[in-house]
Amino acid sequence: MNKKPKSRIDFKVLGRVLKLIWKNHKFRLILVLLCLLLSTVSSVSANLYLQVLIDDYIVPLVGSTNPVYSNLLKAIGIMASLYGLGVVANFLSSRIMVNVTEGTLKEIRDEMFFKMQKFPIRYFDTHSHGDIMSRYTNDTDTLSQMISQSIPQMFSVATTIIVIFIAMLITNIYLTLVVLVFLGIILALSRFMTSRSGNYFLKQQEAVGKLNGYIEEMINGQKVVKVFCYEDRAKKRFDELNEELAENVYNANKFVNSIGPVNGNLGNTLYAVLAVVGGILAVQGIGHVTVGMIIAFLQLSKTFIRPINEISRQLNSLVMAIAGAKRIFTFMDEAPEENEGYVTLVSVREENGTLMETKEYTGAWAWKHPHHDGRIEYIPLKGHIEFHDVDFAYEEGKTVLHDISLDALPGEKIAFVGATGAGKTTITNLLNRFYDIEDGKIRYDGININKIRKEDLRLSLGMVLQDINLFTGTIKENIRYGRESATDEEVIEAAKLANADRFIQMLPNGYDTMLSSDGANLSQGQRQLLAIARCALVNPPVMILDEATSSIDTRTEKIVQDGMDKLMQGRTVLVIAHRLSTVKNADEIMVLDHGHIIEQGNHEELIAQKGQYYRLYTGVFELE
Repeated sequence: MNKKPKSRIDFKVLGRVLKLIWKNHKFRLILVLLCLLLSTVSSVSANLYLQVLIDDYIVPLVGSTNPVYSNLLKAIGIMASLYGLGVVANFLSSRIMVNVTEGTLKEIRDEMFFKMQKFPIRYFDTHSHGDIMSRYTNDTDTLSQMISQSIPQMFSVATTIIVIFIAMLITNIYLTLVVLVFLGIILALSRFMTSRSGNYFLKQQEAVGKLNGYIEEMINGQKVVKVFCYEDRAKKRFDELNEELAENVYNANKFVNSIGPVNGNLGNTLYAVLAVVGGILAVQGIGHVTVGMIIAFLQLSKTFIRPINEISRQLNSLVMAIAGAKRIFTFMDEAPEENEGYVTLVSVREENGTLMETKEYTGAWAWKHPHHDGRIEYIPLKGHIEFHDVDFAYEEGKTVLHDISLDALPGEKIAFVGATGAGKTTITNLLNRFYDIEDGKIRYDGININKIRKEDLRLSLGMVLQDINLFTGTIKENIRYGRESATDEEVIEAAKLANADRFIQMLPNGYDTMLSSDGANLSQGQRQLLAIARCALVNPPVMILDEATSSIDTRTEKIVQDGMDKLMQGRTVLVIAHRLSTVKNADEIMVLDHGHIIEQGNHEELIAQKGQYYRLYTGVFELE
């Protein structure tokens, strides 16, 4: 039988949140703390002045034959001023905390997004996109209430307890002992209840992430859901995830939500007990207790217990916020993709047969290769790709590529064919260094790619995939995505090269047509043409085409294929295709099976061998 998880507040995470707030909002926080301190002192002073008001100004008027109210009015004015000072201080602290809260959340989201840009592709392949989104939304939202309310309340409680406790000790030690007994009971109950909720709040946030991930999948796959009549099974799975979330929310809140009412009733009981004890002390003449002292002490006790009740009510959001903060910090602490390498890609121009580095865009590139002796070598970017006995595994001990060797000369077209899971896409992922190889070497223009900075390596590669990603913005901005400095004329020229200009001109706003929802207002073929235009504008020496025409009709395929043929001219091209008709003109075709190259050669050579490729091409054996 599993024990119920118990967890108190994670002060390490709380401390990290406080440190983050203090780092960027030190001056504002000091002002808030001063305002809260002023509010507490003014409130306590007003409560203590209540004894003076009653004993020195009200009691003498009782039974007086000639009462004078001017002094009483002055005393009331002083008391009102003390309370008014507290109201102003509270108002200022609340206004300042709005800036602190929103500023901190903005900084956290900025840092999360900045860190995310440096994550390796492996992270996104192994984590639900909905769960990642949940860290930006739900988890950061939980911090909002914590920063704006819970943290000020914590300081307010601390100062209030200290100041009022001193005031109560000065007023009457016997009544103070009664308050301490009730305080011990309240703290023990609060600790007992919160200790049973902490882990459930973390599970709640994780369940929200899983539910968001599933909802995102269902929204993106609605057509598939409806085509396969998967609605009932989708609803069943949603109910399971929703039930898991509801159960964790219930477990997280069933104790914490009881703290407020329980402590509130204990506070009311304390009020009554103090009145009785105070009355007995006054009648017995113990401790110089007066009516004004009893009333002032009752007011002090109420002020003393109220912030404890308030912080009890804040424990719900505090524990949940710490759970959210823990997920945020786990996300931010993910190891970034290492961008090691000292060879960079630079724009060059030729002067007297020598390559010279320039900051201007010339369309000519070279690898800047510094050597140990201080010499800098500029190697022209040509697109010569070599794999030497490459092995690779996504998971340790499960090798998916074995002894892969190939030599793609500049301008050659290399095609990869094979069943799903044979390792075709993995080869291109290794060239991009989305993943690093286990054994062997990959060279680019004679340079080991481990020596090339990843950013520069990827800048030299163009990719057109089956699944096209377009972004919110105009068509012009989407084409310009790879080279922001490109002129409008260069954008249009790239679109013409990709055969995209014709359909763009037919749109209502042409190149200024806005795209949204990943280009949902365009056809699949049109989206492919924009992807080709985007690559054409970057003008890379190496192109990777990963089943780029497998999901479009034959007529559109001819248009897209023509655009790709123009794009491929003079470039090294790596093609992955299920339609073997698209790779007949490849300089070399590699047939993969379970991570091994089992055949290689051009179309005629492989047909003559009458092996796997021959069976695939003639339809004797079909790709899975």
